Amino acid sequence: MDFDSMSMENILDHYKNPHNKGKVQKVDVINREKNPSCGDEIEVSATLNEKKEIVAVQFDGHGCAISQASISMLTDDLSGKKIEDVMKIKKEDVLELLGIDVAPMRIKCAMLGLRVLQRGILKYEGKEAQSISLSEM
Repeated sequence: MDFDSMSMENILDHYKNPHNKGKVQKVDVINREKNPSCGDEIEVSATLNEKKEIVAVQFDGHGCAISQASISMLTDDLSGKKIEDVMKIKKEDVLELLGIDVAPMRIKCAMLGLRVLQRGILKYEGKEAQSISLSEM
């Protein structure tokens, strides 16, 4: 089995059996957004400690395999990260998690979960949430 096949199987597994699906008990960061071009929708909620590190993160929503697998994989990777480090996560980092070439038309799907989380962090910090656009990712 080649690398692309294994990566695709991993994506389908995260889509069918998503990790961290639900909503955290103590919500510090929360945001819900929809990708208007395809209808995918994701809500991300997170609990932070006093050092502004993520101690719990979950998501809910619906959409294609790419958007759902992307946020499932991302939530696996976030525990213990400081929110300032989460804000530094870029498109290349998410695509590396997915492990496949994502068609240009599907980049917005892959980036939806990260965008939702980063805008939620901006809201938590009282900053302008519109400063992150999909085109910047």
